[in-house]
Amino acid sequence: MSNTIKRIGVMTSGGDSPGMNAAIRAVARSCAYYKIQCVGFYRGFQGMIDGDFVEMDARSVKNIISRGGTILKSARSKEFLTPEGRQKAADNLKKADVDAMILIGGDGTFRGGKIFSEEHNIPVIGVPGTIDNDIFGTHYTIGYDTALNTVVDAIDKIRDTASSHNRLFFVEVMGRDAGFIALNSGVGAGAEEILIPEENLGLERLLASLERSRNSGKMSSIVVVSEGDKIGKNVFELAEYVTKNLPDYDSKVTVLGHIQRGGSPSCFDRVLASRLCVKAVELLLEGKRDLMVGFVNNQIESCTLESALKEKHDINLDLLRISDILST
Repeated sequence: MSNTIKRIGVMTSGGDSPGMNAAIRAVARSCAYYKIQCVGFYRGFQGMIDGDFVEMDARSVKNIISRGGTILKSARSKEFLTPEGRQKAADNLKKADVDAMILIGGDGTFRGGKIFSEEHNIPVIGVPGTIDNDIFGTHYTIGYDTALNTVVDAIDKIRDTASSHNRLFFVEVMGRDAGFIALNSGVGAGAEEILIPEENLGLERLLASLERSRNSGKMSSIVVVSEGDKIGKNVFELAEYVTKNLPDYDSKVTVLGHIQRGGSPSCFDRVLASRLCVKAVELLLEGKRDLMVGFVNNQIESCTLESALKEKHDINLDLLRISDILST
């Protein structure tokens, strides 16, 4: 282990995700184990610019592993997008004697961290924390598993109402650019159709599928729609279109929204956050920098921040085929 790193900063940035507190805890306690200091920055990059930080030790993170959200808060900083803002952040890190940073967030967080490291020679390690699961270099991101379970639980409850009233429900889930949540929760909840940004199935195919379901004897159906799906302008217009063309269906819309980000993290996300952040601290102590830690084939691996940003985490489109078979 390197003795050049004496003080590590940690922050959460971008959209919050369940398990971020478990990640913060793992950073603070790993630092305590290796007898180095830990500093937590509030509100992501903006906290670095404002010099808004707190000293953290093993006891300051007690009882947070089960909590959703992030005790360090999260924000998107427009000021950090400017060279002047990044200079302020670098000056404050120097004043606080911070030698390196661990950044918990998504691609926007990693992009900012990469530029910051290049400009000011501050070692950074990225930890993927986003419910969207759209980061290359890891099979799972912190918060994704919890979000999936939240969505499946919600759809299970919606199906009770759909069955009781012979209704068609369109359930919109998060995923502006990636359909991981929609695809996996749709299969897990037994949805009749799943609409994702990666695969434009078309309105006519949707109508034919729903008509086929009705003719087969199904009196209620669930369609899971990723918010980034391109078939309609939005889920409400999509539902109106289906109602107009299939008047036998009583169509309703449920937008799950930000409940997908909240709640106590699953055991999987707590363990994942812990493993990733212990590795992040150890990489810095080994003299490594500008990497992202990830979960690949049940092992903790690392890749460059550049590859995490440039490459794409491909979705398993075979699940659409499986969904078609099982929704018969």
